[in-house]
This record gives sequence, structure tokens and C-alpha cells, in this order.
Amino acid sequence: MKAIIPVAGRGTRLRPFTSTVPKPLLPVAGKPILAHIIDNLIETGVDELILITGYMGDKIRAYVEKKYDLKLHFVKQDRLLGLGYAINLGLKICNNEPVLVALGDTIIETGLEGFVDSGYNTIGVVKVDDPRRFGVVEVDGRKVIGLQEKPENPKSDLAITGPYYFQNSDVVKEALNFIIEKEIQTRGEYQITDAMARMVENGAEIYISKIEGWFDCGTVDTLIWTNRHLLEHASPPEKIDTVVFIPPVFIGENAVIERSVIGPNVSIGEGAEVRDSVIADSILGDNAVAEECNIRTSVLGNESAFRGHWNRMILGDYSEGGYYNSKE
Repeated sequence: MKAIIPVAGRGTRLRPFTSTVPKPLLPVAGKPILAHIIDNLIETGVDELILITGYMGDKIRAYVEKKYDLKLHFVKQDRLLGLGYAINLGLKICNNEPVLVALGDTIIETGLEGFVDSGYNTIGVVKVDDPRRFGVVEVDGRKVIGLQEKPENPKSDLAITGPYYFQNSDVVKEALNFIIEKEIQTRGEYQITDAMARMVENGAEIYISKIEGWFDCGTVDTLIWTNRHLLEHASPPEKIDTVVFIPPVFIGENAVIERSVIGPNVSIGEGAEVRDSVIADSILGDNAVAEECNIRTSVLGNESAFRGHWNRMILGDYSEGGYYNSKE
């Protein structure tokens, strides 16, 4: 079965990290966001991926081709005109068949078998406090009877979070082609919500599935929160002399940790170095260095280095911060 993953966005809310790494490749709980998404799709039975790339698409392609033995398609999105526009690019490769759509910055912790096995169009929803920031569905039981995109006056508190499962790709393709040809936009973009509204108007049936374990990795704070939650399933690290681990903790391969207290809720990337530090509720990227630090709720990017005593630090890739106490 095919799955479409839009990953063309610039991730501006996650700068400075996304200045050097595309958002889907940012680490959380021991692996990139995109790896969490693809692994879940594979468990569902997906064996063919269509990735809609743009910003730093070459890095995404290199990672996926190296990591996964699947049939892969990479479609370049030259213009960022909304989720509906991106999905429509991927649908050109589909031929009147079932297709899953997973968002490239959203991790769904639960399996998606229920979507595929249902036999009908299904979208994931979550009850939220402020639905004005989302696409919203109005339902009769589980059946969708109306949809709105970021409405000022929402008709329900059920926000569309993805994933999306369409039993017949041609039906959603027709709806997307219609809104694009007629230039039906919401806030300057072509929305999948508007296309699904047309599907419902034309008699297509769409049902909701309430999602448990939905993680939007769009900001630094949500990235840390997601890391915290997903680490609940991490296996305890091997014991290291002079190091105290407070679970849950993930330690990447070839990481060096000495004379430190690590945890809870800490992910340390491959090849990272931590010495004489206390680190909690934080993410350290691959080959990051932290020395003489007392930090929490922080993110240190790949190849970054920090030395000093701070409570919170947001340090982009290849950056250095704090002080360096030279012994020369």
C-alpha cells in the first residue's frame, strides 16, 4: 500500500535547528521525527512511500534511501501552497487505489491498522481546547457531515490531526483538482479540508477515528514534550561508572558520558560527549558536546558544544555556547 508524506516545509518555528537540518530529521526519543512516522506506516502494511520534498529535500532523500528498503518516490514541491496542493502532487503517482497520508511533522503513537482495515475514508481527530487553529469536523456519530478550515466560529472541538486514509485515491484527487482549478483557497493555501468538504457534498462518506498519542513537533517546546512522552517506552541504558541515570533515558551509539547525572527524559545522540554535567528533560543531537553544564528543558543541535552553568539552552547545529576554561 502507498503512503504520502509531505515534508517540504521550512520549519521556521524550529529555527535555528532547521537552518541546517530539515524539520522531519530533527531527533526525538532516539531517532528522527520522520523515522517514527515511517516505522509506524511500515507496521501498518505500507510498502511504498511518496515523499513530497522541498526545503533540504536532498538530505531527506539521502536519509530515507539509506535507512529504508522500500519502493520510494520523491516529488519536488516548488511552491508551498498548502497541504492540499502537496498531497495532490503525490496523488499523481496513485492509480485509483487506497492511500494513506501522514503529516511529516506529526508523530502518531498508536498503530494505524484501524484506518486501513475500516474499508472506508477515515481521518484522525483530537478534541482540543482551541479548534480555531485547525481544520475542524462536524460529525453525526462517527460520520463527517461538515468540515471547516481554521474557522473563527468552530462548529465542534474535533480538530483534524491526520493521518488520512482514502479508500479511493481518484475521489480525493478529483476534489483537490477541483479546488485548485477553481482557486478555492483558505488563507492563501489549498487545503485538504476544503477538498474533503467537496467529497462530502458529492456523497462520499468520511468517518473519524479519535487519535490517542498525537504529537505535533512544530516548536521547541512541543519537541521536548514529545521526547519526554515517547521516552516512557525506552529501555534502561547500560550502567556507566561515575554516571547516574534517572530513567527514562536514551543513549545513542558511541556516546561518551562521564561524571554526570542524566535524566529524567533525556535523549543523547550518537557520538555525543557529556562530562561533569547534570542534564534533565533535554535533547542532545549527534556529536553534541556538553561539559560542566546544569541544564534542563533544552535542545543542543548536532555538532554543537556547550560549556557552562545554565538552566535552559536552545543551541543550533554546529554552535558553541557557555564558557571554555582552557587548561593550557
